[in-house]
Amino acid sequence: MRTSIATVSLGGSLTEKLTAAARAGFDGVEIFENDLLASPLTPEEIRARTADLGLSIDLYQPMRDMEAVPEDEFARNLRRARHKFELMRRLGADTVLVCSSVSPLAVDDDALAAGQLRRLADLAQDFGIRVAYEALAWGRQVSTYDHAWRIVEAADHPCLGTCLDSFHILARGSDPKGIEDIPGEKIFFLQLADAPLIAMDVLQWSRHYRCFPGQGGFDIAGLLGHVMRAGYEGPLSLEVFNDVFRQAEAGPTAVDARRSLLVLQEATGPLLQEPTGLASPPAPVVPTGVAFAELVTPDVAPVTAVLGALGFTRTARHRSKPVDLWQQGEARVLVNTGPGARRDGTALAAVGLESPDPAAAARRAEALLAPVLPRRRALEDAPLDAVAAPDGTELFFCATDRAGLPSWTSDFRQVEHARDPRRVTRIDHLALTQPWHQFDEAALFHHSVLGLSAQESVDVADPYGLHRSRAVTNADGSVRIALGVGPAPTDEGGRAQHIALATQDVVTAARRFREAGGRLLPMPANYYDDLAARYEFADGELETYREFGILYDRDQDGEFRHCYTETIGRVFFELVQRDGGYRGYGAQNAPVRLAAQHAVRPGR
Repeated sequence: MRTSIATVSLGGSLTEKLTAAARAGFDGVEIFENDLLASPLTPEEIRARTADLGLSIDLYQPMRDMEAVPEDEFARNLRRARHKFELMRRLGADTVLVCSSVSPLAVDDDALAAGQLRRLADLAQDFGIRVAYEALAWGRQVSTYDHAWRIVEAADHPCLGTCLDSFHILARGSDPKGIEDIPGEKIFFLQLADAPLIAMDVLQWSRHYRCFPGQGGFDIAGLLGHVMRAGYEGPLSLEVFNDVFRQAEAGPTAVDARRSLLVLQEATGPLLQEPTGLASPPAPVVPTGVAFAELVTPDVAPVTAVLGALGFTRTARHRSKPVDLWQQGEARVLVNTGPGARRDGTALAAVGLESPDPAAAARRAEALLAPVLPRRRALEDAPLDAVAAPDGTELFFCATDRAGLPSWTSDFRQVEHARDPRRVTRIDHLALTQPWHQFDEAALFHHSVLGLSAQESVDVADPYGLHRSRAVTNADGSVRIALGVGPAPTDEGGRAQHIALATQDVVTAARRFREAGGRLLPMPANYYDDLAARYEFADGELETYREFGILYDRDQDGEFRHCYTETIGRVFFELVQRDGGYRGYGAQNAPVRLAAQHAVRPGR
């Protein structure tokens, strides 16, 4: 089945959008009228450009406020339509989208609407054009897909069909099962968009908050199943109005869009694959743990001082690269002082994910358009597949010391080291703050490419705005990645990352860290006064938490205690103790932590 994307879904000039769509692998585009009007190219030049890129123009849109209007107004509409049909002939587009009217002149008269749409289709037929009539969710008289279909059916014209739009259908809560009653040949076009489930005016919701399938809360796969059972054979097209997408670079957004359709195809299953011959992407290979986190730094001293104070020991050195392995329990941190180090300090550059089948995980990632990273390695180095996440973090698919599979640890030579104190058992979770325009893309990437389950998005108050956070995890919590976005595009301080380390006794771990010269992030006294009001603690317990800056949370399943180191470059560490079945991240404590970090930021 062919894929298409509306140019309104991407940022930049029309030519930038066309190039991005082609490079991402789309077969066609919808030309949004405003993009054409703003382009310096003639319709003939746009037609040639799309052909050169291997794209078809599947739809021209939109034509508004056409039907159910007084006759003199409709005569003006036909004159306007004739000009647009002439334009479409020059452009090489054979289908036009006509939205249900929002004009105050439109009357509640289905017979009049059907008659005028039939006359419009008569004119379109003279130009070899089809008219796809779509119900806008906020249409004045026609706002549901089944109402739009009744009008199309009554008009009974071969050049008049309906356009189905997942947003308009699902935002109104319509039952999409009725789509199966529409003959497939009369569904002229299908537009797909997801959206977060928020309560607001539907027009504003549509214009600013749509997203690609899999990034919101709608059941797009279910709706697509009904459309396929109706016999639809046209393209799957994305029409997404989103303020962030339109401000971002077109190339990455187009790749994100194409990935969403590949995942949607997978979710729809044989219903989509069998009649079209499309192959599903390779099955997900869910990671089973974190093999390592890699820090890149221009100055090894500050980060190794913190690692040492946390109880980590330098256990090995890479054979050919300036990379050291620091380990404690099953927690492994690589410290890289190579040429990729940033001048602004330490950064979390790569994550090794323990994989049941690293090669299969890499094949799925590549099939879902994840950039495969070239790796400079010596002949004796272990082969490691890696891809880039949307924020640039390198993700390695690893097998650590498992029989029959190459292990990344074989690239390291052991060095003499002290006994492991085992204050830390493993990496509990990683927190990666995303570029502001890639938050939704990152959530879809980690869910689809890695097979992790995405939890609900959470808003966290910061002294200078709001942080959004969304965690992705595997089933048993052995892999947890918290994806966040800072309060503003220009807030580079909001791009901090952190590594959370699991410990069975956070108080002992914090005490020994401080005794070894480590500096814990201090928390305000008011926070502990509030804890005393909300919970009962054993004698002296709260005073101990106050002394070490330990934060506390509790839910119906268990308890969570955690504290933080001060930030080094762009990275800090968190010590966490989970008791019972607690699976969260202490989100209610995040505002206090963020305020404390702002207070100790250099220059404040």
